Amino acid sequence: MYKIKQIFDGDYGCEELQPNEKPKVTVYLEDENGNEKSVRVEDEWLIRNRLDIGSPWIES
Repeated sequence: MYKIKQIFDGDYGCEELQPNEKPKVTVYLEDENGNEKSVRVEDEWLIRNRLDIGSPWIES
């Protein structure tokens, strides 16, 4: 299982979104063995699921 290590919004609001596209963030994950990876997800999805730094990220 991974935990959220960092959440990064690299868009800085300067790129225009396509119609119906929602803002995304990069989520940096780390597992119990120190393996790291990153995923891009909608910021709204993180908020809706109450995920933040330190939250578990279970692979589906």
